Amino acid sequence: MLYKFSLIAFLFLLSCHVIAQPYIGSGKIIDPYHYSSTKQQTFSKAAVACAHPLAAMVGAQIMKMGGNAIDAAIATQLALAVVYPGAGNIGGGGFMVARMANKTFTLDYRETAPATASRDMYLDEKGNANTTLSQLGHLASGIPGTVKGLFESYRYAKLPFAILIQPAIALAQKGFFLTEAEATKLNKAQEAFKKYNTVMPVFVKENGWKAGDTLIQKDLAKTLIRIKDVGVKGFYEGETANLIIAEMQRGKGLLTFNDLKNYTVITRKPLQFNYKGYDIVTMPPPSSGGILLCQMLKMVSKYPLSMYGFETVKSVHLMAEVERRAFADRATHLGDPAFWKLPVETLVSDQYLQERMADYDNTTASKSSNTKAGNIESIETTHISICDPWGNAVSITTTLNGTFGSKTVVGGAGFFLNNEMDDFSTKPGVPNMYGAVGGEANSIAPGKRMLSSMTPTILLKKNRLFLILGTPGGTTIPTSVFQTIVDVVDFKMPLAAAVSSPKFHHQWLPDRIDVEAAFPEKIRTQLEQMGHTVVTYGIAGYASNIGRVEAILFVDGKRQSVADHRGDDAVAGW
Repeated sequence: MLYKFSLIAFLFLLSCHVIAQPYIGSGKIIDPYHYSSTKQQTFSKAAVACAHPLAAMVGAQIMKMGGNAIDAAIATQLALAVVYPGAGNIGGGGFMVARMANKTFTLDYRETAPATASRDMYLDEKGNANTTLSQLGHLASGIPGTVKGLFESYRYAKLPFAILIQPAIALAQKGFFLTEAEATKLNKAQEAFKKYNTVMPVFVKENGWKAGDTLIQKDLAKTLIRIKDVGVKGFYEGETANLIIAEMQRGKGLLTFNDLKNYTVITRKPLQFNYKGYDIVTMPPPSSGGILLCQMLKMVSKYPLSMYGFETVKSVHLMAEVERRAFADRATHLGDPAFWKLPVETLVSDQYLQERMADYDNTTASKSSNTKAGNIESIETTHISICDPWGNAVSITTTLNGTFGSKTVVGGAGFFLNNEMDDFSTKPGVPNMYGAVGGEANSIAPGKRMLSSMTPTILLKKNRLFLILGTPGGTTIPTSVFQTIVDVVDFKMPLAAAVSSPKFHHQWLPDRIDVEAAFPEKIRTQLEQMGHTVVTYGIAGYASNIGRVEAILFVDGKRQSVADHRGDDAVAGW
């Protein structure tokens, strides 16, 4: 008892010391005005891979102070909410897959539809879907889950919450230098910010942003301080809740005080399966990602992928065809399990998947018009991979959906609201912003969680950590995770090559293979000769890259850590 009291007293004093003398600032351990992005490094004890170097350094520093992987995950998410506002968030939601020393679990803090949401809320008087309303402005936002997700995970943490949130507060109060990529993203969204905000946020700058500009977010800092002082009620009740509802009333949104107060996080049983001797732990519905990953890996497992080779016409054709079949199932069968009976056991069964591949032709492309969902009888996101010295691992994907979400900042509170309502099926057969179509299983209903593609994943070999990975990218998330696993397990590629090599993607509809610009031209031509339509990937105003994988590979007791070259992503550790 005396030992426990002494430890608590020590942590309290440590908390006071850190808050009084933060380790973020000019000349401090983490200098937000002078930093660079480390893309790959091998660490012996702990590692973080995420979308921004400052957030990666925060996570690593928290573990140096004695925090575990959950502590680091909380601090990294909060830091990303400041330094990576396009996707890092407190106004969105996400999924966590955690493998602790004595427990494996997932947390679902996905956004939910407001209580007054309705199935046809985005249809006009003629029954046509108005996707602008589901993607931009106040009506596009679901109930944020991130902050409750942070506090739900905090029960597994070690350090005082004040320590974990202090770096984010310091970064918001004092500011940080923008990278060229972040300045460019902010500039592209200026007109949308002006159009969809009732109070002009700090992200609007008359002459535009440039690399090296300091972004200071005082309203966001005040919101974070309220969370530090009051806990979860500092966001879902009190002044922050008042600001959210006032914003909703000005912009004719749907969120209410009861929506915020009644939001709940769900602890779910992980989806686990075996692939060639590796135990894969991933996210169950309402994420479609884990189901799709399981389907795709099982469908290719009977074929000699290692003999086909990396990005040959044989391997790409096979992998694109299994992606096509998995996404056809997604469109029909997947949604929130609280609202729709999901045939999960059937979808991932060997017999069912063997039947799905019965019409596979290794010489000719299928047609999505002929590839329906199987018969059942019964873009902007960010990822964090973390491991600590004690064998704990966390894989988290969190999102606002589109870049900067709904483009709406809560006046006086300083954070972006999500546009996750677009991840519902606004109308059967009408694609969302990522081109994904859906049906009744993913229709809008009050309190329902919209279907997601997020696929935070952990691989074990002989019950020991082998690989932690995940990625942003909308519907390209499951296919990017799928390809990275195949690259490492089947093609024996170095992790850096698996992360950085050109990706491809098929999602059933539209009927085409999307490839990155660097994809081999010879293979592209051969695929077209087989009957595939191949296009260079890009979503107007969003992304020209497929995914941004963050991964940690365990080799000979070391942590090989890789952040994707496609952005400002970085690794940190010790």
